Amino acid sequence: MTDTQYGKKIWMDGKFIPWEECKIHVMSHVIHYGTSVFEGIRCYKGKDNSYVFRLKDHVKRLLNSAKIYRMDPKYTQEELEKIILDTIRENEMKDCYIRPIIFRGFGDLGVNPQENPINCACAVWGWGSYLGKDAMENGIDVCTSTWRRMAPNTMPTLAKAGSNYMNSQLIKMEALLNGYTEGIALDTNGHISEGSGENIFLVINNSLYTPPSHSSILPGITRHSVIVLAREKGYKVKQQIIPRESVYIADEVFFTGTAAEISVIRSVDRIPIGSGKRGPITKELQKTFFDILECREPDKHGWMTPVY
Repeated sequence: MTDTQYGKKIWMDGKFIPWEECKIHVMSHVIHYGTSVFEGIRCYKGKDNSYVFRLKDHVKRLLNSAKIYRMDPKYTQEELEKIILDTIRENEMKDCYIRPIIFRGFGDLGVNPQENPINCACAVWGWGSYLGKDAMENGIDVCTSTWRRMAPNTMPTLAKAGSNYMNSQLIKMEALLNGYTEGIALDTNGHISEGSGENIFLVINNSLYTPPSHSSILPGITRHSVIVLAREKGYKVKQQIIPRESVYIADEVFFTGTAAEISVIRSVDRIPIGSGKRGPITKELQKTFFDILECREPDKHGWMTPVY
């Protein structure tokens, strides 16, 4: 991992443990069967404080993911929010990436997870641009992956589960080995779904298009933020099925996500998108987004939670 500054301590099951000493048993259920749900959250340094972006929404999605997988962490929404803020403070971070996780620990070794304890942890670290420093402005080269997203009623894509990211790893590794930065997965019907860890938007004739939930996407919180901001600026945003070839003829294409933020896609399958560089609508949305995150504009949506 590049541009990474690890935290000093990790919160786990009620106490802070030094980073290098925070361990689980090798026979934990999560290692063998992927039984974890987690979140990726960012904390940004503002003028007078540090702020966590959409903390309540991320924690709510974490608890929803746990509920889908019949995991009861025994912590409330408010308690988890406090744990996250306390972890940032304990590590004296000003801006960081935050990873709360709920997982099944050491107990019975079988497919049935219900006799295993449920553990919770939260770690923070300094993390730069996920897709590279140039992704915001110059853009990245992306391919259409040969790996597809899960079919409906196989694995729940509304849950942010560790097991789902085995699919994401295949997409990411294939893209990197073939000389791309990222891959775009199709759904089981061959329509655009999402990146390995990002949602996707197309700009066509000054309107924005993004795949709907039933295209096997994780409904991203950054995705929702962009939809809100774009509509406030007067752009039409449509959540609809998107044919694969639409990306080739779009005026602009970009990824959104907590790690990726708003990252430009300059080509797909070696076909340049629009002018082959960042388009005006993407640039406008980036500016609006970061003005809020970095406290240059008022937080009228109540998205930013102060840390200190």
